[in-house]
Amino acid sequence: MLASAMPSRPDRRAPWLRLANAGFELAAAIGGFALLGWWVDRQRGSQPWGVLIGALLGLVGGLYNLIKASLRAAHEAEQEEKDRE
Repeated sequence: MLASAMPSRPDRRAPWLRLANAGFELAAAIGGFALLGWWVDRQRGSQPWGVLIGALLGLVGGLYNLIKASLRAAHEAEQEEKDRE
């Protein structure tokens, strides 16, 4: 069955689990981009700039995703609180 034909469901995972996932994504982004920078350094002989720039790019992208997930979780918690009233 195609994904577009399936009804959309809200994410029912616990908020802490979504935030833990965002934290893992932050670490993976930093590590992945640092590894890419290390590879660039080995190819071009530009130590340590590739690793530093890669880690910085991973940090910026990972923090963006972490903040976005945190704001989404806070908004959903606020909506649930309003629904209970």
